[in-house]
Parts: sequence; C-alpha cells; structure tokens
Amino acid sequence: MALTCVIIDDEPLAVSLLESYVYKTPFLQLEGTYNSAVRALEQLSRQPVELLFLDIQMPELNGLEFSRIIGNDARIIFTTAFGQYALDSYKVNALDYLLKPISYPDFLQSANKALQWYDLLYKPEEKTPEPPPLSKIEAESIFVKSEYKLIQIELRKILYIEGLKDYIKIYTEGETRPVISLMSMKTMEELLPASRFIRVHRSFIVQPEKIKVIDRNRIVFGKEYIPISDSYRQKFNEFLNERSLMPKM
Repeated sequence: MALTCVIIDDEPLAVSLLESYVYKTPFLQLEGTYNSAVRALEQLSRQPVELLFLDIQMPELNGLEFSRIIGNDARIIFTTAFGQYALDSYKVNALDYLLKPISYPDFLQSANKALQWYDLLYKPEEKTPEPPPLSKIEAESIFVKSEYKLIQIELRKILYIEGLKDYIKIYTEGETRPVISLMSMKTMEELLPASRFIRVHRSFIVQPEKIKVIDRNRIVFGKEYIPISDSYRQKFNEFLNERSLMPKM
C-alpha cells in the first residue's frame, strides 16, 4: 500500500531534505509541502492525507498546537531540532519523533512504523478464508497481531477474550496483562475452534474448560466477573447441562 503524506516545516532546507527522503521511499506518496501550519491546515481540511512530517517550532501555529487541532485525522511524525519536545509529542499521540539532523535510515524506520500502523488498521477488514473445521480442531495455537508484532498464543492457556469496539483483549493463564489486537470479536470467534470456546456475551468469549466458578449468572475468573447475556444463555446452559450433576437448567 502507498501512504499519502505532506511535509510541514518553515525551514526550506529541512523541507528539501525530507522531500528527497519521501521520493526515495516507495510506499510514500507526497501530496504537498508547506512552510506554514496555518496554510497546511486549510489545505488538509479539503484534502486529508494519512501521514504528516511535522516540525514543532513554527511561527503562528506550532506543531504541537497543530496536532491538537487536526486530532486523529492523520498519523504524525514530528521532526524537530529540539529534544525537549519528545515527551510532549507522545502526549498528543504522535507516531514517532525525529531529531534533526535526520538521517535517511531513521526516516525510513519511522515511515515503516506508519506503514505497519495502517497495515494493522486495514488488515481486519480483509476477508480471510475460513479454514476447514478439522484444522481448527487440531490447532494448538494461533497467531495474532499486537502492536507491530505477531504473537503466538497457545489455545490451552486462553481464559477468555474481551471485545472493545475494534479491538480485543486476550487473557491467558500466568500473564498479568492481556494481549491486545486490532480485530473484531466475529473474526476471533471464527478463528477459534468451536469445540473448545463458547461465546457468552456480545463482548466475551470464554474457554469452558477453564471455568471454575459461576456466581449468579456470571463466570468468575479471579477478580473478574464475565456476564452471560440472554442472547447466549441457552447455548451456555446446554453446555452446563451436559457436564452438571445438578438439576437441568
């Protein structure tokens, strides 16, 4: 994929250098250069791009102020001669921070971060062929994208999966923090073998074999309580009835 980008810097030499770097990078498509953040703001409101190479110290409107105005409409890589702005740049959710003078290897590394970010963003929307049911049953692990890495997760260690809009959190045994991946719950449900996992709520998938306590229609994992919604209760009750010595539910 090609990322559309612009350069915003009031120093002509800096613009010229970054422009040459963009032209050397196959996956970048330069849409314009600006020596004023105000002028860039006017143009980007009509023709948005995916990536900004943005200087911080500029007259009229500096890069940090500009980034707050433009919000999340584009990913930002700050380019500046002043290292003291590094912390502020991450507070406004910048993708990276390049300190002048900027070398091409450093530029390329930052540009690759942007490419990976957009690849991660767009990938879940691509239709993935569903593997045969047998391969699902035989699989002992899955690979998921987290940040810019592929992480292998053993199915036997998964406790439950929580869905949050376009993201999921995968909670596993022995880990205090979940693995976060940009993926829908529907995609995750299709990836997991139905013989080992069950959906109990619009936002939760659990591994029944890991359930130890059910308290008042909630599944208990340590200090976490997973609700069982009406939409999925019948299927979950059928699972319980097959394994319970109590009267049928």
